[in-house]
Amino acid sequence: MKKWTLVMLVIAVLAFGSVIGFNLFVKGKIADAIANMPEPVAPVTAITVTPEGWQPTINAIGFVEPNQGVTIANELAGVVSAIKFENGSSVEAGQMLIELDSKVEKANLKSKQVQLPAASEDFKRLTKLYKQNSVSKQDLDNSESKYLALVADSESLSATIGRREIKAPFAGLVGIRNVNLGEYLQTGTEIVRLEDISTMKIRFTIPQTQLPRIAKGQPVHVYVDAYPTEPFEGVISAIEPAVFYQSGLIQVQAQIPNTDSKLRSGMFAKVDIQLPELTEQIVLPQTAISFTLYGNSVYVIEDIVEDGESLKRVKQINVNVLERGINDALVTGDIKAGDMIVTSGQVRLSNGSKVSISDNDALTPPATLPQL
Repeated sequence: MKKWTLVMLVIAVLAFGSVIGFNLFVKGKIADAIANMPEPVAPVTAITVTPEGWQPTINAIGFVEPNQGVTIANELAGVVSAIKFENGSSVEAGQMLIELDSKVEKANLKSKQVQLPAASEDFKRLTKLYKQNSVSKQDLDNSESKYLALVADSESLSATIGRREIKAPFAGLVGIRNVNLGEYLQTGTEIVRLEDISTMKIRFTIPQTQLPRIAKGQPVHVYVDAYPTEPFEGVISAIEPAVFYQSGLIQVQAQIPNTDSKLRSGMFAKVDIQLPELTEQIVLPQTAISFTLYGNSVYVIEDIVEDGESLKRVKQINVNVLERGINDALVTGDIKAGDMIVTSGQVRLSNGSKVSISDNDALTPPATLPQL
């Protein structure tokens, strides 16, 4: 029995020993393979740094407003007797829009106007007689009072009739009316929106620290969601004299010609205030910059010779991003003209990695964007 146990023990030791030995053999082979493995070469795309101009801007957001805009409403209550405009049409200053029924006022005015000539002649006649001491001063005063009262009543009725004739205060574009023929309108009923959209305005705010960089007449580019790639050019027309103390922001207004009537009030807009252009600047694609919490960096490709072989390695350099555009960024740092900068493939890289440059146009923006 003891002999059998000893044999089994020897067999077990040999089995475990062979497994351990095999694992050690495999690990050794793997270590040798890794040690003799050639250094990986990471494929990247790159550009050569060429100094170019940069248009600095101050970015802001705001809402488009008309040059003039008002909601037409009635001053007096009454029934709509005539509608003199079409929905969405252009109107001229002083053009009749709505007439409210004024038959009673017109009849009363006619009655007063009929009495005016006789009252005027009576006043003139008594004036001559008074100079001849033929009538009393009281008779003359009563005649004058009657005449002036008729004049005042006529003017009052004319003004009332005029207030029932609702006219366009300025030339512009009317919207969709909210009233109908024969409808009784309470005082202050909103009838239609009228806007002068020949020139649009946009209000926006900027930090007070940017105030020294702007002035009246300075050009701006405005972008709206309806035409995202089309800049609408305008100029700064007004700057608020006071800074809002709770936020440190100052309000600015710009005017934009709207000859094509593409801009409409209420549009959300992005504003780029154009500053003097900078020349001979280092401008890189934003894809070339590694943005991290610890700083921004780029990889510069260097040509070196190792063991008689010419190859390319990268060197990581910290940069300061001064401004960012849509696709590019203005940077400063230890970069000069002629340096080759990695634009894609940085995920596989570290300082000193071996690289090869490949052609890739995937980062080139298409001429037209697909429409949803």
